[in-house]
Amino acid sequence: MVNYKTYTSIEKPDSIEMEAIVSFLHKHLDEYGDDKADIKKAIIYAMKDEPVGGGFVLVAKDNDEIVGSVVINRTGMEGYIPENILVYIAVHESQRGKGLGKGLMNEVIKISKGDIALHVEPENPARFLYEKVGFSSKYVEMRLKK
Repeated sequence: MVNYKTYTSIEKPDSIEMEAIVSFLHKHLDEYGDDKADIKKAIIYAMKDEPVGGGFVLVAKDNDEIVGSVVINRTGMEGYIPENILVYIAVHESQRGKGLGKGLMNEVIKISKGDIALHVEPENPARFLYEKVGFSSKYVEMRLKK
């Protein structure tokens, strides 16, 4: 049975749990992930207790093993940009196709205050999950890399 745990600025993961979450995301984001240092930065940002910033980390565990995780960062830009951005979501490869991703997304939608944005590459199969739970692609994102 999967249990959810939410970490916030009030209840932060200890250093061992932090490293477990970072390592889990790094491994299970597959080719859509970032390096561990950047993943950790997003989690630290989610743990902020300030008017601008913060968010939460949702972890799904089965028998004390992480099987899924989501990192949500608050944007601080309410009204003109969605209040939250889904930075990372990953499901353990052994749990894919069993509804855990949808369960994580539904929990995130329930917990989040305000709208949620996310970025997904067109070929990422998770795109179909996002559409199933109500996300739509209203905009095309463009970036200038310096």
